[in-house]
Amino acid sequence: MSLVSLVSLVAGARSAKVVSFPTDTVPALAVRPDRRDRIYHLKGRSPDKPLILMAASWQQFLPFIDAAHPNLKTWQAIAAKYFAGALTLVLPASDRGQALNQGCATLGVRIPDCAVAISILQQTGALLTTSANRSNLPPLRKMIEIHQNFAEVLTLAEGLELTQELGSGLPSTVVEWTEQGWLVRRQGAVTLHQDMV
Repeated sequence: MSLVSLVSLVAGARSAKVVSFPTDTVPALAVRPDRRDRIYHLKGRSPDKPLILMAASWQQFLPFIDAAHPNLKTWQAIAAKYFAGALTLVLPASDRGQALNQGCATLGVRIPDCAVAISILQQTGALLTTSANRSNLPPLRKMIEIHQNFAEVLTLAEGLELTQELGSGLPSTVVEWTEQGWLVRRQGAVTLHQDMV
């Protein structure tokens, strides 16, 4: 498609187009939750590799996670402590959440510590996301590279230096809730305190 303004990107995301915007870690490819297959097709990604649901607030996650779970308050406390930031919580999913990733009873959720991303997510609602790259290749960190590699994606240009590397370049830390408590699945940008795990 093209390099676009924030208004055009939000409109495109709402109409189920795949979009790309910066986050605090690496730029994301993002799509409405009911159009997940579009990201898998673009990236050449195996359908058994889950996507992360990104949102602007904890409330936006509630329809997608098991909000009746007895440990909901524990999850909320960790979210309040670490969101927004480079932490992904993998939580038991609701039926709606389980439909987002093939064969998964859980769902990874994250609020990025990035004003541009938050502004977009406030207007679009929660979006399914992944890093902007072809499967098994390094993440692209410059918006011009994303535009060149994914011409069909609406790539944010407004207010950005297109040739600058964006984000920290470090992946988010991934922590999963289990019956035994929190389990670190991937150590990334956030170092967790012992009282969490």
